[in-house]
Amino acid sequence: MGCVARVKLLLDTHIWLWSVISPKRIPRRAAREIESARNELWLSPMSVWETALLLERGRLKVKGDPLRWLDQMLAASVFREALFTRDVATRAAEVRLPHRDPADRLLVASALVHGLTLVTADQQLLDKAPCAVLRER
Repeated sequence: MGCVARVKLLLDTHIWLWSVISPKRIPRRAAREIESARNELWLSPMSVWETALLLERGRLKVKGDPLRWLDQMLAASVFREALFTRDVATRAAEVRLPHRDPADRLLVASALVHGLTLVTADQQLLDKAPCAVLRER
């Protein structure tokens, strides 16, 4: 009988937000892997920052105080934190993507440094990220 490997999944910001606000938007395989108790879920501080900016700019609307909502979502989560370290910062400077989004570069660098598989629906990352990426199959 084979052992099923544990996968350490780093959720891209939009995947994390969809998991909270609109789970049906998450691609089928990603949803299965996120829901699987055998996998570890990771979140980058970069995703928290991106979410705070979306709330601040009114691009993400929630009921009540936006920062309190964010604190509640984080408190209710089961994520490990993909720490932003010097190694991540250095690796991010080396990451080459077809677009210049610094948040994506930091997420990819976090995945590389911490040995994580990135969960994203961003086609550019699916096609070009130099890290492990969860793909629909």
